[in-house]
Amino acid sequence: MDVSAPAATVEERHGDEQARLRSYAAFMTAYNVAFAGTLLATRLAGREIPRSSVGDVLLFGVATHKLSRLLAKDKVTAALRAPFAEYEDEGGPAEVEERPRGRGPRRAVGELITCPYCLDQWLAAGFTVASIFAPRATRLTASVFASVAVADFLQLGYKAGQKAV
Repeated sequence: MDVSAPAATVEERHGDEQARLRSYAAFMTAYNVAFAGTLLATRLAGREIPRSSVGDVLLFGVATHKLSRLLAKDKVTAALRAPFAEYEDEGGPAEVEERPRGRGPRRAVGELITCPYCLDQWLAAGFTVASIFAPRATRLTASVFASVAVADFLQLGYKAGQKAV
């Protein structure tokens, strides 16, 4: 805790919270407009919106899990988060814990990109929308991230097995 900086007043904290809430509302609006707009444009172009198979849901789910952890927690992607987050501590294997920095929209972006659960919705929608326009490329890309997720779990299992011996 920095004792040299004065504590924020109630009004400042309220203003920060209001700015953050406006940013969240803007994010939700952008997400919904982009997703619904893509579906509408697909239909207006005379294309069918494909049905999701159970296999696609599983593939995209595992890929979304891995990609969200990679973007939100991986040491190597810290440079992407740096304008919006600051290092706190080591996290899980090859991961870091960071906290959002700044105020208003900057902080809201930091909260989004440091939270793998928050990123999941955006990434799952990205895989789903991409599968409308480029299904083979999307499945191939998702397969890479899903394979890495499976490998991660095998690495953790192997490490746990070594400790048990």
